[in-house]
Amino acid sequence: MTTMLAEISGGTLITATMVGITLIVLLLLIPLLSGSVMIQERQVGIVVKRFGGRPLEPGRLIALAGEAGYQADTLAPGLHFGFWRWQYRVIKAPVTVVPQGEIALVVAADGAAIPTERILGKVVECDKFQDARKFLANGGEKGRQLGILTGGTYRINEALFTVVTSATAAENGMDASQLLLHHIASDKVGIVTTLDGQPIAAGEIAGAEVLGHDNFQSAQAFLDAGGHRGLQEQILLSGMWNLNPWFVQVEQVPMVEIPIGRVGVVISFVGKAHEDVSGVEFKHGDLVNVGHKGVWVTPLYPGKHPVNTRIMKVETVPTTNIVLNWASRTEAHNYDAKLSSITVRSRDGFAFNLDVAQIIHVGALDAPKVISRVGSMQNLVDHVLQPIVGNYFRNSAQDYTVLDFLCARSERQVEATGHIRAALAAYDVQAIDTLIGDINPPAELMQTQTERKIAEEQRATYEMQEAAQVQRQQLVRQTSLADIQHQVVGAEQGVSIAELTANAAVKKATGEAESTRLRAMGEAEAIRATGQAKAEAYRAGVEALGVQSYTVMQLMQTVGERNVRIVPDVAVNGAGGSPGLVDGLLGVMLRNQHAGPEEVKKG
Repeated sequence: MTTMLAEISGGTLITATMVGITLIVLLLLIPLLSGSVMIQERQVGIVVKRFGGRPLEPGRLIALAGEAGYQADTLAPGLHFGFWRWQYRVIKAPVTVVPQGEIALVVAADGAAIPTERILGKVVECDKFQDARKFLANGGEKGRQLGILTGGTYRINEALFTVVTSATAAENGMDASQLLLHHIASDKVGIVTTLDGQPIAAGEIAGAEVLGHDNFQSAQAFLDAGGHRGLQEQILLSGMWNLNPWFVQVEQVPMVEIPIGRVGVVISFVGKAHEDVSGVEFKHGDLVNVGHKGVWVTPLYPGKHPVNTRIMKVETVPTTNIVLNWASRTEAHNYDAKLSSITVRSRDGFAFNLDVAQIIHVGALDAPKVISRVGSMQNLVDHVLQPIVGNYFRNSAQDYTVLDFLCARSERQVEATGHIRAALAAYDVQAIDTLIGDINPPAELMQTQTERKIAEEQRATYEMQEAAQVQRQQLVRQTSLADIQHQVVGAEQGVSIAELTANAAVKKATGEAESTRLRAMGEAEAIRATGQAKAEAYRAGVEALGVQSYTVMQLMQTVGERNVRIVPDVAVNGAGGSPGLVDGLLGVMLRNQHAGPEEVKKG
């Protein structure tokens, strides 16, 4: 029993082992028997048919109808059956990743031949090269493609398409920078040269602008619109652009800057047919409207302008006053660098040099006419101003002597201004002023003039010295007069005072005389009356007292009225000798001490 169980148990174990092995073998054989293939999410299955079906046509690489070789259809992520290993080989390739900010270029290994007039394969509907069957069925062409891949992830059949990214640029003979989005700076413009398209028409230097190609980002639209290969009229402005470097080349140049005080006259070498709009009065050039070939009638005003400088020339014209020097100095604009002093010959046969400055002005609206006529501002100076100004002074100098220029320079300057203003007006240039600077006459003439001038100055100096002496004498005289002026004034005043005093004295004398006369008359009358009264009194006294008695009485009255001393104050007796005299003197001294001053004076 035990033996039987052991045998059964051993048989079961062997059977289980065999079943397991069988299952494992079956699991391993199922993919082979079913032809299953698993494609991961980040993979693309490229199928190669080893045999079966008809062979590919000569020159073809990709099978569209089950021919042996690389198949057009790829395997998407997932489990696929029917791809037996003995008939198919499935290549699991990674998806193609184009980083953001970059582009990828595509090279097709199969398709129709590119026409000889083009160098890049046309763009066909093929889901951005992810559908190889559509690419071939829609007439996709072999070789480098116009279409590009922008940033993203793509399932590309690498058997048909080679994708050039920045990671593989070096392997394909390119620089990684060529596969970056093309950036145009804010103050620049991109001048475009296309490498594919129709040839430029004879006589033209750039392809005319066409529409609908989204600034050269849609290369096929550019070709379909009839775009030409080569230099383009259209430019790219600031921004980021998806450009195929096999289709376009871009050169960045600065915008044309017109500074304040200038305008830009555009000379276009491309554009619409030439149509002159200058009018019948302007016979020395022609002007065209904007967009036509020729000199544009409307200038560019101060600022920055996006101009294609490969097909247009911008001649800047100053609209402020310009000073040009026919002398040894040069202005900052450098237009007068070739000008020098003007050598002229005078009427009296002397050759001498003139320094001349000419101030001109070109109006903004006249600038296109000036450029149309002479081509540039430098040509205006070299071919117009230099001969006009130089020849005028050479011709006019023959009518005057050197001294005329030296002594009447302002008059010569006025004459020159009028003549040159009229001459430049014919060129639409305003002559503001003509200025004569240094005049360099011959040295021998100047020596003679210098000696003459020195003699004249010496004579003038002597005359001035003489005048100064006369003036000094007058000053001395006037100073002396001023010094005695107060005396003169005092004398004059004394005379006046004397005259007034004399007149006053005369008046006074006259008054006194009249007063004396009147007083004398009065006194005479009084004396007469007094005498008569005295006579009457005397007669009465005589009659009353008699002549002798009345006389004695009158005598005594007079002695009393006149204080006549009859007896002396000090009596000196001379009898007995000198003591009497001494006594008299002592008496007088004592009297004077006790008497007052009036009494002494009276005594």
